[in-house]
Amino acid sequence: MTSSYTNDLEKWLRSHTNEENASSMEAYMKNHFPFLGIRNPERVALTKQFTKEHGFPKGEEAVRVAQELWQLPEREFAYTAIIMLLQVRKTVPAEHIEILEHFIVTQSWWDTVDTIADHLIGFHLQRFPELIPAYVEKWLASEHMWLQRTAILFQLKYKKKTDVPLLFHCITTMAHSKEFFIRKAIGWALREYSKTDAEAVQSFVASHDLSPLSVREALKVIHKKQENTGI
Repeated sequence: MTSSYTNDLEKWLRSHTNEENASSMEAYMKNHFPFLGIRNPERVALTKQFTKEHGFPKGEEAVRVAQELWQLPEREFAYTAIIMLLQVRKTVPAEHIEILEHFIVTQSWWDTVDTIADHLIGFHLQRFPELIPAYVEKWLASEHMWLQRTAILFQLKYKKKTDVPLLFHCITTMAHSKEFFIRKAIGWALREYSKTDAEAVQSFVASHDLSPLSVREALKVIHKKQENTGI
């Protein structure tokens, strides 16, 4: 049975459906998912208004609400589920990784996967680094594109704390992929790390056979700095 909190939140968001917006939002997402038509700023404001009145669910209740929202068809509910998970990410136990993994492999598309990979899984694995070896290898070997993308992207915000050998291992493991979202992730991860160590990224790109898309993305920040300094 769905919780009363989830039911009330669902009714609240559905009461702000905008069919005209929904049509354009669905088209932007390649018609993979239906939408209520609530654009991001309004959805965030509505969620804040709701939680101000009803409070934020805590602990296991927040996870349950997120799971219930995730089952609803319209995409705004998935985005709201992620907000719930972000609220409790500092307190969930190590085994919460299984729930996050489930969110990666269901209703998968870049708009949810990237936020989960970066802000939830990346954060969780910093809290529980002992999980990293087994899960990252499992994701790389899974043949599931979104899990593989997660393995590449989860360190995006790690900066100087990046496990560079692991990052490069993930990239070399997936460098053969023809998938656009994998090639884009490789470039994105390298570009982000180039802000910390441009020389390491340049050296890696020069010594590995990466797709043109990955190379172009990886070197964007470096090239921009070179143009600005006239190098």
